[in-house]
Amino acid sequence: MEIGSMFTKGGLVMWPLLALSILTVTVVIERTRFWYTVLSKEKEVVNRILDATRRDWSMATEIARQAYDQPVGRFLLTALQLQTPDPDLFRLALESSADDEIAGMRKGDKILEAVIAMAPLLGLLGTVLGLIRTLGAITFTALGTEAGKDAAGGIGESLISTAAGLIVALFALSFYRVFQGLVFNQAKVFRRAGNEVELLYRQKWQYDKNATIEQDIDRYANPSEVENLNF
Repeated sequence: MEIGSMFTKGGLVMWPLLALSILTVTVVIERTRFWYTVLSKEKEVVNRILDATRRDWSMATEIARQAYDQPVGRFLLTALQLQTPDPDLFRLALESSADDEIAGMRKGDKILEAVIAMAPLLGLLGTVLGLIRTLGAITFTALGTEAGKDAAGGIGESLISTAAGLIVALFALSFYRVFQGLVFNQAKVFRRAGNEVELLYRQKWQYDKNATIEQDIDRYANPSEVENLNF
């Protein structure tokens, strides 16, 4: 049976199912391009930023700014661009940015969820309507005759919409689970990168704090400096 013929025999619900399938394909293509771009560049961006933080924090900030088109670049830049924050504020900036980026990665999930829920129901509705129409045309005397055979064929055709609905839902569900897995992996990447950057920043912050204290001690221990103090 040709696809066009099956579509026609599936009834009116085949049109909304077609719309849902087109919507699903559009979301899948857009998300696939997004994830390809992210996964192809992410590791390099993370490594460059982490290497820079061990030598020059200004350079690390600039690398993150150049990688602003990448979620992990925006994630780390939010904290790196702060002006000498305390470690708690640095951590808070990382957590807030991670939440925003993860939410952005879930774009399209609501559409796929709606398709997964609606497609089987629309297919079932089409089948029920087809059965009502077919069974309403069957009379007791028609059983066993050619008209009865046609009615049986009509019952089979009414199941086309259910099959179509299940196919659309399964297609959407398969990609939905793939994208969910990618988001979960990204959360782990963000956690590892954020923890390492935070640890390096805490070490830098403590070192700068100790250096400032030592400078103050040296300054006040200098007799010429003490004479100039106003009490």
